[in-house]
Amino acid sequence: MGPTLDAVEHEIKPSGSDLPLPFQDLDAPEPIAADPPPVARWTAFLLVLVGGLLGGLVGFGVGDLMGGTQGWALFGAVIGGLTGAAGTGVVANLTLQAMNEWNAVEHPEAAADGEPDERNDPDAEEP
Repeated sequence: MGPTLDAVEHEIKPSGSDLPLPFQDLDAPEPIAADPPPVARWTAFLLVLVGGLLGGLVGFGVGDLMGGTQGWALFGAVIGGLTGAAGTGVVANLTLQAMNEWNAVEHPEAAADGEPDERNDPDAEEP
């Protein structure tokens, strides 16, 4: 006879023995905050705006040179601004994700020194 499922306790018990299940007493570590610091998010937002502005300037220049009317310059500015903001937004998003993953990893060098890692300490004061 194989393992049985106890309907009241909802745990699998090995048949014929009272052996504990492996890893049942292990506790999962507390998760770290998933969002990057507010300063990093505001910096990324401002840089997306700057990327859109610079893309708009490049688009305006290209539209002004290539087209015969001001309509082409305006069209180039809009397309360039949207493209610049979208590209900068992708890079900012990837950077924030990488920064968050970097902060979530416990580095072996810090653990070997015996000193706690301040980046993952929720009680540490922010500068």
